[in-house]
Amino acid sequence: MGWNLLEPIVKVLLSKEDRNLPHCHAILTHLLQTCSPKELLVGLLEQVEEADSDTIPEAIILLLKPLQTVLLKLGVRKASSVGMALSTLLAQVAQLPVPLSKEQEEDDVFGLCRCCTELLLFIRPFVEEVKENLNNNRGFSRNDELRGEILKFCMKSLSEPLLEVQLKDPDALEKSPLRDFASEILVILSSIGESLPDLLCHSVLRKREVPGFMEEEVRYPKESLASLAHLLFVKHIAMERFPAVLSPVFLLQCNMEYIELLLSRTEESRVQKGLELYEKTLVRVEDGSLPVDLLDLKTFFSVPQNLVKVMTLCPVQNLRTKGLSVFQLSIDKFNTEAKYKFFRCMLRTSEHAGVEGYIIKNIKTQIDSALRPGYGNEWFLGKHLLPLLHQVLCLPQGPETDLLHNLDRIMESLNLLRYLLIRDKEWQNETGVWSELYRMEENFLKPLRTGLNMSKAHYEAELKSAKENKRSSGTEAKAPTCTVTVGNESLPNMTPEMQLQVLQSALYTFDLMESVLARIEEIAEARGRV
Repeated sequence: MGWNLLEPIVKVLLSKEDRNLPHCHAILTHLLQTCSPKELLVGLLEQVEEADSDTIPEAIILLLKPLQTVLLKLGVRKASSVGMALSTLLAQVAQLPVPLSKEQEEDDVFGLCRCCTELLLFIRPFVEEVKENLNNNRGFSRNDELRGEILKFCMKSLSEPLLEVQLKDPDALEKSPLRDFASEILVILSSIGESLPDLLCHSVLRKREVPGFMEEEVRYPKESLASLAHLLFVKHIAMERFPAVLSPVFLLQCNMEYIELLLSRTEESRVQKGLELYEKTLVRVEDGSLPVDLLDLKTFFSVPQNLVKVMTLCPVQNLRTKGLSVFQLSIDKFNTEAKYKFFRCMLRTSEHAGVEGYIIKNIKTQIDSALRPGYGNEWFLGKHLLPLLHQVLCLPQGPETDLLHNLDRIMESLNLLRYLLIRDKEWQNETGVWSELYRMEENFLKPLRTGLNMSKAHYEAELKSAKENKRSSGTEAKAPTCTVTVGNESLPNMTPEMQLQVLQSALYTFDLMESVLARIEEIAEARGRV
């Protein structure tokens, strides 16, 4: 009878029909007192699951107290039932949109804030029971399933909704239910015997398996731990529970796996949190202190690759800009040997002319520092520098290289070589560039000159043809369009006027490239005459 009555009673309570509310509340109270707790639990969870998207908040808030009452009646064997209830509730909460603005959170337009606040009240007696067991030295017994279910709830909450939400700082929103929810989740983790430092460093320390029915990866999902790291280091939530004795370099190692995960995602919220976590972890590290050994770790290779994808492919402008800023910050933290190895690796793997150009600009900065008196940087001088220079001063496909597509790399390479020939006098030859100039001429300068001549001739012919076509077709708006392909992708059709502008711009670019090349050739020829 109780099972059959639940659905109509809940329907009336959700509709808030004033004349029937007292009767329905009384009936529900009676059912909770007299019916089988197990059957009521299943019936109540069915009502939570069947709530549509518009009534999820009201259904959860209405049914949390009855659910808690039923679960507490189950006694010591309630762990699996508590887990089932928490899983069902969080699955429904995950369907609610997250507030994006301060106003949306203040007004709780989607009901997420109320649900999170009520969930904390719902779980409190179960947390207290686990704390009491721990205080009584019962420890982490094999049958401590209730603690495991609460741990799963915390891990799931860290992933959804907390990884989706951009928490507001206290300065922007003094009273934030979602920030309070995040803080309380971390408090609960500590209360049930989970060490926040151990959780954060889990991937590095690979702590021993805890006896229980959950496998390690299920017990500590990486996405949840990434959210935990963001809350600690970016939002500074519960940092008072985190020891200050751990070195910044060790913390960076711990966080790199979470940064890798977040930056590999496509969702804007996750990419943003990955960038924020990387930045906040890096600023703790002293400039020039990261040793070359770290580059042997998988994450110190994969994170820059993911960062490059953010810088070049992310559709959100501010994230691309932020990505470049964090990329430079990461370079600044390496010592000189690590920078050298990092630059060589990035030049081999980036496959993006803009990124390669940026790396070459950083190489120039390091060489400039190395040439200063008393700097003592052997990695960007002489025998170590020359292999790096040969890697920089080359054309990927020789004279047939697409000069426009590789513009950033080529211009930075030319500027670097010009700088070296002017800055490093031949009689000093600290960089070794003068000893290898003949090879650089053969492998870079001569193929580039040939490629420039070919490209200029082609574009001049195209420009002449375009002008003739324009004259022959008149200046009407109905002039035929042309299609341009860049990087194997077709751009929108262009009018003849636009085509002329593109071709002229390309020729201006070739002239700029040629002017720098001519200056280098002039310096090289002067050396030959000597």
